[in-house]
Amino acid sequence: MSFYSYAALSALFAALTAILAKIGVEGVPSNLATAIRTVVILPFAWLVTAATGEITSVKPRSLVFLVLSGLATGCSWLAYFRALQLGPASRVAPIDKLSLPLTLLFAALILHEQITLKLALGVTLMALGAFLTV
Repeated sequence: MSFYSYAALSALFAALTAILAKIGVEGVPSNLATAIRTVVILPFAWLVTAATGEITSVKPRSLVFLVLSGLATGCSWLAYFRALQLGPASRVAPIDKLSLPLTLLFAALILHEQITLKLALGVTLMALGAFLTV
């Protein structure tokens, strides 16, 4: 499968995550909900890794950045679940997707990726759409 297929699956599962999480956080503290979600994800990720035979050594630099990414993910999840607890999923999810313009900005500044006019216009329209939903 291409990265497009995996990205589409990611979007599908992210959408399901928002709906399922919104239902799940009802009457549950958001931090506890995040902890429960994490307990499910951890063994699931290790099972998939083992099943695909991808357990291998990791360079120290990669490990540092993966740990930092994990910390950022944890912060994102905690904030996301709290937002879902406080607001409607139809408003929280579009705001969460404002990570897209931030990702492009960071990709240009840190990874030196090229931002084309077409890409910038598309992201601008997506961001405007997110703002319109609020």
